[in-house]
Amino acid sequence: MTPSTLATHVLHDGAGVPLVLLHGFPLDHRMWNPVVAELPPGLRVVAVDLPGFGHSDLGQLPPTLEAAADAVHAALRAAGEGNGAVVGMSMGGYVALALAERHPEIVQGLGLVDTKSTADTDEARAGRLAAARTVADSQTLDAVMGMPDKLLGPTSQMERRSLYPTVYDWIRSQSPSAVAWAQRAMAARPDRTDVLHRFPGPVAVVVGAEDSITPIDEAKHMVDAASDATLHVVANAAHLSTIEEPAAVAHALAALQERVVAQL
Repeated sequence: MTPSTLATHVLHDGAGVPLVLLHGFPLDHRMWNPVVAELPPGLRVVAVDLPGFGHSDLGQLPPTLEAAADAVHAALRAAGEGNGAVVGMSMGGYVALALAERHPEIVQGLGLVDTKSTADTDEARAGRLAAARTVADSQTLDAVMGMPDKLLGPTSQMERRSLYPTVYDWIRSQSPSAVAWAQRAMAARPDRTDVLHRFPGPVAVVVGAEDSITPIDEAKHMVDAASDATLHVVANAAHLSTIEEPAAVAHALAALQERVVAQL
């Protein structure tokens, strides 16, 4: 089996406990750039392109988030990165929870941005698998090119139309094989609420007030499950709060990093 080789990107070359950023679907590490620009100086920030996305190879990785988490762990260790606060947005949040379950020693804090700990419903799972088949059979991204209308919220539709071409370009640059792989992996994921029950470190849950994909109720569910969690509701943002209101997301992640440092 050909292993997946994941690309790591140092987005800010600071010191101390790093923020490790895992992107959402169907994007890559670039979705974090607006947040990184708003972080305080001095932080070390590392982003990972998940299997098949951005500059990462997919290889013959099985379509599971467990395999993705193992690949992230291997990539961070190969890059010489230390343990950190792992932050995942949407699909990246699913991988972050799998990483906390499988490699807890590397996760000193968890940031869960516009994501959820529960599994898909039967309807959502069927939709993902159908989309995966369509993308794989057609070898085009047509099935996901409408996603910006779901990822961006009403405020962005009215006031931030300039975001749409950027998100379209990010999606268009991904490979059909990665998109199909990710849909199958997300469809197969279990409920990982129990991971939050067991997680001993600080957790920051961030959700856009306009997020209809992973809404506030899902965010509150994760906060209730964790022993040391804070909830940050981002006004005027939906599922892509990282580019809709990056300063608010950066504030929440900087606070998470401070909480991690305080517990060392």
